[in-house]
Amino acid sequence: MGQFDTVLWDVDQTLLDFKRSEDYAVRYCFGLFGLEVDDRIVERYSIINEGYWRRIETGEIRKKDALTGRFQTLFGEIGITGVDAEAFQEEYAEALGSVYYFQDDSYELVKSLKGVCRQYLVTNGVTRTQRKKLQLSGLDKLVDGIFVSEQIGAPKPQKEYFERCFAQMPGFRKERAIIVGDSLTSDMLGGNRAGVATCWYNPGGLENLSEVRIDYEIRNLNEIRGILGIENDRT
Repeated sequence: MGQFDTVLWDVDQTLLDFKRSEDYAVRYCFGLFGLEVDDRIVERYSIINEGYWRRIETGEIRKKDALTGRFQTLFGEIGITGVDAEAFQEEYAEALGSVYYFQDDSYELVKSLKGVCRQYLVTNGVTRTQRKKLQLSGLDKLVDGIFVSEQIGAPKPQKEYFERCFAQMPGFRKERAIIVGDSLTSDMLGGNRAGVATCWYNPGGLENLSEVRIDYEIRNLNEIRGILGIENDRT
């Protein structure tokens, strides 16, 4: 074992393919409410959703308001009227948690690291959605703890979120922990603020144009094995 003994995994678009689940949930709910949907609408929703989550991360808007607000914004842009955004959000949250898709064979990776190092899931999102898909995927049984921002009382990248998580990790040492995630504004910035090493999961080879410090960068999740110093350990 190398420098790190604790991995803090982001979930959406890191261990699990959130975009694919999002695509399914949007299309399902549009159909459920008798609305027409196409690729353009799905893409537009994704952009709107990302914008609202950035505002949640900075504390500009409450999560409760953002969850319905994103659909109100979308419906307003595409001319949909007479649909209750709150009811739509409820169905969407349920649909989003009902499907999951692993990235880079992440289930087998996390399974292989069980007992080798401590693993925690650090995720923003709606608690019931996150808990449901983590249970369905089986990831919940492989990790040492799950910390959903809604339950913690603060979102990534706020320092408060991480400090509250760390307080629930027995024997936790910042210098022995590394956060792995796809988001510069949530995971990597959060790691900077929390004082832990960062590993940017960047399968698309994007350029970091921000001032966020990146300690490691990987294109495939399995590359974390080398960073942990257990490349040949398949236990």
